[in-house]
Amino acid sequence: MQQSGWNPSAYGLANHGIKNVRHAYWNLTSPELYEHAVRRSEGVIAHLGPLVVTTGQHTGRSPNDKFIVREPSSSSHVWWGKVNREFEQARFDNLLQRSLDYLQDREIYVQDCFAGADPEFQVPIRIVTELAWHSLFARNMFVRPDWDKQAGAHVPEFTVINVANFEANPETDGANSPTFILMDFGRKLILIGGTSYAGETKKSIFTLLNYLLPLRGVLSMHCSANIGADGDAAIFFGLSGTGKTTLSADPERRLIGDDEHGWSDRGVFNFEGGCYAKVINLSAEAEPDIYACTRRFGTVLENVVIDPVTRRLDLSNNSLTENTRAGYPLSHIPNFEPSGMGGHPKNIIMLTADAFGVLPPIAKLTPEQAMYHFISGYTAKVAGTEKGLSKEPQATFSTCFGAPFMVHHPGVYAELLRERIAKHKADCWLVNTGWSGGPYGEGQRMKIAHTRAMVRAALSGSLARIATRPDPFFGVHVPVECPDVPAEVLQPRNTWKNPEAYDEKARHLARLFSENFEQFASGVSDEVRASGPRAD
Repeated sequence: MQQSGWNPSAYGLANHGIKNVRHAYWNLTSPELYEHAVRRSEGVIAHLGPLVVTTGQHTGRSPNDKFIVREPSSSSHVWWGKVNREFEQARFDNLLQRSLDYLQDREIYVQDCFAGADPEFQVPIRIVTELAWHSLFARNMFVRPDWDKQAGAHVPEFTVINVANFEANPETDGANSPTFILMDFGRKLILIGGTSYAGETKKSIFTLLNYLLPLRGVLSMHCSANIGADGDAAIFFGLSGTGKTTLSADPERRLIGDDEHGWSDRGVFNFEGGCYAKVINLSAEAEPDIYACTRRFGTVLENVVIDPVTRRLDLSNNSLTENTRAGYPLSHIPNFEPSGMGGHPKNIIMLTADAFGVLPPIAKLTPEQAMYHFISGYTAKVAGTEKGLSKEPQATFSTCFGAPFMVHHPGVYAELLRERIAKHKADCWLVNTGWSGGPYGEGQRMKIAHTRAMVRAALSGSLARIATRPDPFFGVHVPVECPDVPAEVLQPRNTWKNPEAYDEKARHLARLFSENFEQFASGVSDEVRASGPRAD
């Protein structure tokens, strides 16, 4: 086996059963990985330097192909069901061996890094890929070691083996399709194949931390986070497409991270070292920091269309997918927080893209309402974020704003959040970045300028001092005014041409909330149950 690269770890590939590969490249730098990706025809370099790749038929996650191995060390902790589906140990072992056989006589790429910015809770990980650009993606997304201090001492606690071009045989391997995302907590191994979508690696590590950290009393969260000049931290819950990345990249605040965080007794910390932003229809005016990252060397652009002659980007072109993505290191953002850490949040913002157009653009939540909406996790999935979605957004409830990645019962995460809200007296807000003036297809998407103004008012503390009115259907407390936002925008019923049509849609969504929450009602207090919408 030929090996090269920077500071190869003393913990070798034989520990993972990897042998007889043609060449193992360890911890290559971004320029080196560019050279490999271009040489191997994995991608092209666009105007001003980003690496542009396409991922074939998989332009989003494949949730139906994700499984967890049922094994003794973890089985009692896993919330088995539609999300966490079990996979037989023997079949995993067989598919792992076939994947390892596939890697023989091939080039592979290794990145040794960490998941988690807080040294107290960091998990050393190893990402092994057959694609050079996947290695660049991992280098961007995770926390890099300090090689001057940790050169040969890196021993991965968990390893990802990503064989993107190797496909399972569903009949003999027990997989749902040729694609597989398999997690074995006992073997401390994640096995991915049959898909080139890099988000599978990112979200597998998130799922891993969602399993490990609550066992240590740390709340793992699908959220972005930033910190103000006075050290005031804020977190933004929300699913893909709701604005976590956009709203947390605020030039007036330092970015802790854009997607995944933990909240320990020490404060908030980022799980990652990079950002994975949606870039469809991105504009320099509305989102200058993220837009600038799409024109930087080191950024990986997934499924972004470029002119083959000029190599210029067309961010408005969705011919490949609506889920165009940019993966870049946090250092690409001018005002990022280098430590990846912050104090205890003063504000908790729950983002939703309401396709029905009936939720207020911002509302203050009582602690009980915050628990209700955290457990509900309502939003509208946008076409392209997952394989198989139609072109129409679909209303969905994703527990804890991240159900596909939650390993424990939702009550575990909800209780950890309740404790922290109570202990640190955080203000909680519900923010609708979805539609106003009507449902999807009739109304318009909320203006980003208005949303930014409302969020900034909440984070500054000024919005908490403004009088509110309870929403007649949803019970949340809607401010009567907000700086730089027209008053009529704050009351969604006033934005509809037909108020009666609004009432009908609002009742419909309230019923959906109630029906969804029935599955959790027995596990929460009377106060939380009573905090939901009313359809009557």
